[in-house]
Amino acid sequence: MAQFMLLLHENPADFANVSADDIQAIIQEYTGWRNRIEAEGRFAGSNKLKDEGGRHLKVHNDQLRVVDGPYAEAKEVMGGYFIVKASNYDEAVEISKGCPHLKYGGWIELREVENLG
Repeated sequence: MAQFMLLLHENPADFANVSADDIQAIIQEYTGWRNRIEAEGRFAGSNKLKDEGGRHLKVHNDQLRVVDGPYAEAKEVMGGYFIVKASNYDEAVEISKGCPHLKYGGWIELREVENLG
């Protein structure tokens, strides 16, 4: 069975005024969805990415440049990912439809993982 990565894009400002209790309720929704797909044998992995933005690496004129990213003015970040097992994109889309991320204004980039091993 193929694996598909759900890359979770979001605007951090969407959660600026959400209370701690509401954040906990949202986390429980993600946990419940993850538990459901795991019980169905569809879950292969996930992680939340830290909000600090990481580093961007690029070679320019044969010089490696490393900068903090994304920039503070960026309106969108990748907040995390899930990896699910599905037969094809259509099935992966059906699994993804249940992800709470869509409910809270985020969007999902769905990519098939190519097995190189």
